[in-house]
Amino acid sequence: MPTDKLAQLQALFTQMDRALIAYSGGIDSTLVAKVAYDRLGDRALAVTAESPSLMLEDFEDAKVQAQQIGIAHRVVQTHEMDNPNYTSNPANRCYFCKSELHDTLKPLALAEGYPYVVDGLNADDLQDYRPGIQAAKERGVRSPLAEVGISKLEVRELSKQLGLPWWDKPSQPCLSSRFPYGELITAEKLHRVGRCERYLRSLGLKNLRVRSDSDTARIELPPAQIKDFVMHTDLDALVAAFQAYGFTYVTLDLEGYRSGKLNRVLETAAG
Repeated sequence: MPTDKLAQLQALFTQMDRALIAYSGGIDSTLVAKVAYDRLGDRALAVTAESPSLMLEDFEDAKVQAQQIGIAHRVVQTHEMDNPNYTSNPANRCYFCKSELHDTLKPLALAEGYPYVVDGLNADDLQDYRPGIQAAKERGVRSPLAEVGISKLEVRELSKQLGLPWWDKPSQPCLSSRFPYGELITAEKLHRVGRCERYLRSLGLKNLRVRSDSDTARIELPPAQIKDFVMHTDLDALVAAFQAYGFTYVTLDLEGYRSGKLNRVLETAAG
């Protein structure tokens, strides 16, 4: 039962006494920040890494949510874009991103007396290909949601139970996840994808991705929304907007949105 797991999560933070939360503003790390603050008060600190791979709206959401929770919140700069192991976008790109993040957070935690750095990894994440998990483990980061066995669905249930208004917020991984492995990542490309996704959100869409494939934007929407989208969207205006943002071609993925779709190339290679 999620309620039992909430009690376990609360007990875990009580045992920690002081904790620094790697806080992106997503639903997982926000639940962790909420429970940490409820148990630890000013002995909990949420830290958000500002970088080109975090959409501006999500960064602003993180600040607003932290304020509503009441937890102390700090912003740090990370520099994964300076690392060619990251920008060349290999299959283990996430490893270098999380290495940069936690190499930034760990010294901060030690300097300010936080014996634990925790993240928002949930139990479902352990079933996906996430090389960043290894980077976090190597640096001693703890994952309370995963430790307690809390799934993504349970994260939403607990968030709703605790009165968090963003309990149904769509998942929003970093913008680098929109690029096929091997395509060079630049700040300009990240900005371009972010602007396109903001445009679609302005149309009232929530669960979506704009995948970047060189000069082509591929829109992914839930399958049930595709027909209505095509029939009722001003496609000429959409294409013009995307082209103004820097894409040459705009396509619609007829299979629809599916998290982790770009990992299929890894499954094919392994098979």
